[in-house]
Amino acid sequence: MPAYATRLLTGVFLSFFLFAFHTDVRAQALSESVRVLFIGAHPDDVDLKAGGTAALLAKEGHAVKFVSLTNGDAGHYNMGGGMLAKRRRAEAKEAARRLRIDEYEVLHYHDGELMPTLEVRRDVIRLIREWDADVVVGHRPNDYHPDHRYAGRVVQDAAYMVQVPNVLPKVEPTEGNPVFLYFQDRFQKPYPFEHDIVVAIDDVVGRKVSALDAHESQFYEWLPWVSDALEEVPEDDSARQDWLRERWTSPMSDAARDGLEKWYDDRQVEEAQYAESFQVAEYGHQPTDEEIQRLFPMLAD
Repeated sequence: MPAYATRLLTGVFLSFFLFAFHTDVRAQALSESVRVLFIGAHPDDVDLKAGGTAALLAKEGHAVKFVSLTNGDAGHYNMGGGMLAKRRRAEAKEAARRLRIDEYEVLHYHDGELMPTLEVRRDVIRLIREWDADVVVGHRPNDYHPDHRYAGRVVQDAAYMVQVPNVLPKVEPTEGNPVFLYFQDRFQKPYPFEHDIVVAIDDVVGRKVSALDAHESQFYEWLPWVSDALEEVPEDDSARQDWLRERWTSPMSDAARDGLEKWYDDRQVEEAQYAESFQVAEYGHQPTDEEIQRLFPMLAD
């Protein structure tokens, strides 16, 4: 057979093999339900860090739960305590409805007082086990807010213990470790965030903004007050969401776009405007790229 014909047949075979492999990864991703647990310190933390990714997972039929370790009862300038906690639970419930996720649980710990105690660790172990989580996402333990730091720390502390039968023995342990991930943050010390998994969220950015809009006490009251921008908040509902999008969904950074290139083709990378990034924690199961594509099926498109 002439050399050029051999090369042609080899190229055709290789193309077919790569297509079949890609199709197999995608089929596997779609055929297996993935269970993801996002754990934040406050009601609205997870929505801001991962609302788009959660909406995409839910859209593909996967099980998604948000947890706030505190009840948010200190996050306001003219109300607090039980009344604020009740309001923020209702906001979280509405945000879950808008994102179309399965559940949004708000624990009882006071806002601004979270500590990495054994009691909180047991709650996190229970939550991971009861959700039978394949993936657990939380804060990095280096952050400006003590609740964020300790929320990250307590998830780290639970990471190994979730599979130990004699720890919290009344709740069945996990079979091995889930994959643990970190939300993106801007902090540089002791080391900057790494964009290991980057999810393009353009298709659902409107749904994410709608979820943020549900947290009225935060995005239209508390956070503008803290930043001396309360007078900038629009009165009209539609204008408010446009304002939210501009203020809280900034176009992706160069580092995020570089990370996007690993998971999307050139056209998708060029067209994407919004993304959410996650770093693989050194705790828990260390996933291969193929496992990440199974856990985040939108990356296998």
